[in-house]
Amino acid sequence: MLPKALFLDRDGTLIVDRHYLADPAGVELLAGVRDTLHRLLADGCRLFLLTNQSGVGRGLFPLETVERCNQRMFELLDLPVPGFTGICIAPETPEMPAVYRKPSPRFIHEMTARYSLDPAATWMVGDRMNDVQTGLNAGVRTALVSEEMMTAVPTGVWQCRDLPEFYARLRLVADQA
Repeated sequence: MLPKALFLDRDGTLIVDRHYLADPAGVELLAGVRDTLHRLLADGCRLFLLTNQSGVGRGLFPLETVERCNQRMFELLDLPVPGFTGICIAPETPEMPAVYRKPSPRFIHEMTARYSLDPAATWMVGDRMNDVQTGLNAGVRTALVSEEMMTAVPTGVWQCRDLPEFYARLRLVADQA
């Protein structure tokens, strides 16, 4: 079954991870991401963005800077409206009490309730273990997209090199069902 909703990390999953990205000119899509997201939307999947941005909480740049970088990413993706159904920017640092900062499942819980999403048809996809833990904490399917295969990944979590490989695996499973 293809997912009905996908919660996506930003840096390292959709765009090149530039430590504390503060310049929209530095936004660069990862290979195949644009086409993959277009295919997912065409398949009827809702997209949600969930990104930790501790640079805001550290005072390195304001929230508006993150929003400008997101806007540049949206321009490059050129997704049909609505594109992303929901966006969550978590500005907390690791030292602050976590509200939305991953691995908090709060945003996923709020969106699954608001849109009546089935957790069995919902995925969290990201490039770090805190993304994996977020999905597990939320009770949704989870994938780690990273060129480095990790050994300490919990059972049931998919490991893929990148988002296009994740989508190809989803299609293969759906076609075999």
